[in-house]
Amino acid sequence: MVRLGTGIGWRPEIADAVERMPGVDWVEAVAENVCPGHLPESLLRLRERGVTVVPHGVSLGLGGAERPDETRLTALAERAEALGSPLVTEHIAFVRAGGALTASPRLEAGHLLPVPRTRDALDVLCENVRIAQDALPVPLAVENIAALFSWPGEEMTEGQFLYELADRTGVRLLIDVANLHTNHVNRGEDPAKALAELPLEALAYVHVAGGFERDGVWHDSHAHPVPRPVLDILTDLASRVSPPGVLLERDENFPAPEELERELDSIREALATGGASRTAALPEPVRTAARAVPEAPAPVRERLALEQTALLSALVAGTPAPEGFDRVRLGVQARALAAKRADVVAKVAPELPVILGDGYRPAFLAYAQRHPMTGGYRRDALEFAGLLLAEGRPADAGARAELREWRQERSGPKPRSRRPGVRLARATRRVLLRR
Repeated sequence: MVRLGTGIGWRPEIADAVERMPGVDWVEAVAENVCPGHLPESLLRLRERGVTVVPHGVSLGLGGAERPDETRLTALAERAEALGSPLVTEHIAFVRAGGALTASPRLEAGHLLPVPRTRDALDVLCENVRIAQDALPVPLAVENIAALFSWPGEEMTEGQFLYELADRTGVRLLIDVANLHTNHVNRGEDPAKALAELPLEALAYVHVAGGFERDGVWHDSHAHPVPRPVLDILTDLASRVSPPGVLLERDENFPAPEELERELDSIREALATGGASRTAALPEPVRTAARAVPEAPAPVRERLALEQTALLSALVAGTPAPEGFDRVRLGVQARALAAKRADVVAKVAPELPVILGDGYRPAFLAYAQRHPMTGGYRRDALEFAGLLLAEGRPADAGARAELREWRQERSGPKPRSRRPGVRLARATRRVLLRR
């Protein structure tokens, strides 16, 4: 078991602050945001200092009905090797549905969605995890996720589900205590009971993050300070086992470095409090060998695919909610998915909010209601721009010309010329069109 210590999520926006932060033993980087052949200088400097870097995947969809995509697995493996990581992590979630198993268009959630805690879903998840384990050069750990809603007809608690998963596959667990708090508020689940049911000997490390409550719903934002209830769950966990590592996650709305350092101090205090309450030093747990994981029968995958496709279609395509789901909660989730989609497209294509101004967000949300995401965010941005142009928007001729040029520049067979003379001519043409 790797002892990691106390860490923080590495993000480009706080890279300099993380490098200067005292007491940071390790960092975690979103795997999809790192290119193995062009690692950020900040991560390279941290590695040279002996700081461990762990790639954290968000798009594999291990809880989906289909087997893990080989290309995504290869990319995750490449990042682990490039960073010299002792392990890689992903989520117990599904992120896409449809496709060959349902003979329907593929839909992308752009978000981590919960899998049903049923025997069928567990069988599929176990096989998917073993496929991923076989393809990766280092051990895999999987994370429990936050959810706004529950599946009807679930057969296990979260703790029982995770215990079975770890027992059958030998996979390590990344326990997010903020997600346990989210599921307590949103789904009435007792975090203490979940911790009591977990195989803590499988613990790889722990996530801690902030969020906010609105209208009785807890949103796991990763953009707010860590609240006391989350720290209390961390203390409870530390009273049961010494976590090999704990990491603070923050994805946006970054505070001053001093505030992040205070949050790390609060995490250390919660760990110390929990550790002091342990009645005796526990022996290092011994993991038993994982059982052989049989292949999930095709009908099981097909049933799960139909269930997940119906749910995702209700969330992103406006189809009726499947029977048994809380329609109000699904509405909250659908609005959250659309808002996140607009935010991410604005980051991937920052020129769009500049060109469209205040009209960007309402125009994109209207587009999202009629056009589910079927590919990545870059493709989404291009399709959004194409639809606006096909409808003769924006109304301003200059902005429309600028949007058309932006789209052509990014969707053509090759990048447009960057030569100063050519760029000047294009800029002059834009100015003339705006007059």
